[in-house]
Order: sequence, then C-alpha cells, then structure tokens
Amino acid sequence: DALGERISIGESFGIYALKGCDLDIAMPRSEKNRGAGHRDFDVCVDPFVGTLKAAERRDFTINALMQDVLTGKLIDHFGGAEDLKNGILRHVNDSSFAEDPLRVLRAAQFAARFDFTVAEETIKLCAGMDLSALPRERVMGEIKKALLQAEKPSVFFETLRKMDRLGTWFPELEATIGIKQDPAHHAEGDVWTHTMMVLDAAAGFRERSADPLGFMFSALTHDLGKTVCTQTINGKIHSYGHEKLGLPFAETFIKRLTSEKELIKYVLNLTEMHMKPNMLAAAGSSVKATNRMFDCSVDPEGLIMLSVADSLGMISSYGYVSYEDLLFERLAIYRDYMSRPYVKGSDLIEAGLRPDERFSEYLGYAHKLRLAGVGKDSALRQTLALARKNSPS
Repeated sequence: DALGERISIGESFGIYALKGCDLDIAMPRSEKNRGAGHRDFDVCVDPFVGTLKAAERRDFTINALMQDVLTGKLIDHFGGAEDLKNGILRHVNDSSFAEDPLRVLRAAQFAARFDFTVAEETIKLCAGMDLSALPRERVMGEIKKALLQAEKPSVFFETLRKMDRLGTWFPELEATIGIKQDPAHHAEGDVWTHTMMVLDAAAGFRERSADPLGFMFSALTHDLGKTVCTQTINGKIHSYGHEKLGLPFAETFIKRLTSEKELIKYVLNLTEMHMKPNMLAAAGSSVKATNRMFDCSVDPEGLIMLSVADSLGMISSYGYVSYEDLLFERLAIYRDYMSRPYVKGSDLIEAGLRPDERFSEYLGYAHKLRLAGVGKDSALRQTLALARKNSPS
C-alpha cells in the first residue's frame, strides 16, 4: 500500500501496475497455446516457476534479462546482456516464440525504433510464422509505433521483407518491389526503394502535419499506383496518372488496418494530391491555382511536407530542387485570403435569393471568387449578377 494501489491492466496475463507509477509488473507465469490468435493462450500465474522458466517465456533475449532487486545481481540466462550491447534482437526459444505471431511485427518495430538488427536465426523462424489470424488492432499497434517513434521507419518494412512477411498485411507495398522508375529522376532504384526513402524523410516532418499517423501512411501509399501504370514509352519509363490510379490500392491498404474514417480520408487525400505542390511550383503557377490546391487538401502543410519528402526520396541526375519556401509563401497567402470576410449563404438570402436547387452553385461561385482574392462586396455583386442571369425572365 505504501507504494501505491494495484491496478489490473492485464489480469488474465498476470500483468499489473501501481497507481501513480510508470511501472508495469508482469508476474511469473506459464502459458499454453490453444489456437492461432494472439490471445489464444491459457495463462497460469506461478510465483514459484523460477527465473529460468520465467525468462524462457519471453520473446527476445534482451527482454529476458532480470535483476534481483534485493542484491542487484543481473540474471541473464540467454545472453541478453551481450545482445543488448551489440544491438541484436534474438529470440529466446523456438517453440514459445512461434506461438505468438505478433512477435514477428514486434521484432520489426523494435528494430526500427531502437536501431537493432534481427538475428538471422530469428529472421528464419519468423519467415515460417503465419500472421493471418492476428487482429488488425494489434497489427496497427505495432505499425503505429514504427511510423511515429522510429527515426527510420523503413527498417520496420525492410525487416519484414527479409522475413518474407509483407504479403499478409502489406501486399500492395510488397508489389512495389521491382517496379522500375526512370533512372534520370530515380537513380535510387525501384518504387520500393523510393518509398522507403520517402518514408524516412517524412519521419523528420511528421510533427508538422495535422495528423502524424495519416501523414506517415500517406508517405507509404503515395506511389502504389505505379504498380499498375508504369510503362516504357519511346525508351523512357513513365507512370502517368499513378496518383489517381493508386487510390483504390491505398484505400484497400489502409482499410485493412483501420476503420477510422478521418484517417482514411486523410491518407487518400494526400495520396491523390502528392504530385500537385511540386508540379504547380515548377510551372510557376498562379496564386489562384495554389489556392485551389490548398483548398482541396485536408492538411495543406502536411501536403507540402509530403511533396518535400517525395523529392528527398529520389536521386535525380538533375539535382535536388526545393520548392518548400515558395509553397509556404503561397500557403501564407491562401490563409490570408481565407481570413478575410466572404460571402455566406445568409448574405445571399438577405439579398433576396431563395435557397433553391441552384443555391449551392452560387455559393460555389462565390467561393471561387474568394480563392481568387476578390473582396466580399465585389464577390457578392458578381454572385448576384450570376443568379439574375440564370433566373427565369
């Protein structure tokens, strides 16, 4: 009681916490697998199981390390201290490790978050483990840690690739392996390599986005369309329209992992629009054009940063060109325009218009004038003129 109230956070697994303390306590236990699922275990808490058997149930040698709280002695039955020193993730026991397929994903996210290497024998064991029975919430939990906490999230996917475990949960991503790109613009290699480079570049910008998880998923899905539209024309490799053709693949990909509508909307929006910022900037497009682009984006700043990450994720013979400053200058203009008074539905009604079937058309026209920088008074006059023109005489 002096240490704090006990809280059961995983009582069926013998896991507890102390109120007010950032501490989880896992009791010594024995487990027996009775199915293919992550929770298909019979667990028996046994304080007399002994350190060896308790450690033998852990996933990796670094997690099997113990310390006697009374003497301070380190208890290391499986060489975890040496593996920790060398940055190696090595499984403890073949049979117990293989009982929980979530450990395949845990190995990959630990490798990404802590810059560890997975031991070859562990990779070989993971290669034979079936991930299909895992609940998507658990899969999402592991990928979320990798995408939001790792400096190089690509390690998560590269590790799964080494294990040949991409196919069950990430088949659309796996399909990018070997898809060629124009070497003049993408000397880094295939679409997979480019995507991994973009993902790592995006990790440096994720906190600047409105939705860091959605932003990172967008980096993953932005070029999935290249798997179906890449072709060689007159000796050059092209992927025309991949940003739109990739939407069904991006949607299938993200919906396999979540039903969260706002997250799905975010990913699809940035995936579809990821080419626009650099294209408009390179073409010297008008303020009106960039205003329309930002107006269509769920996260204008995130869209800019995705375009920057996309550029950083390629090795071009033409060199790296950054449009970041220009795009943020244009974003500031857009935000200024959006802060000004504008024509609302109530303004049209007050001017005598009825909210009929063409009302939304007039509001849309007024919004286009707003994006063009037209003041409210002038925009109202022009909108009313359009309404009078369309009204029956």
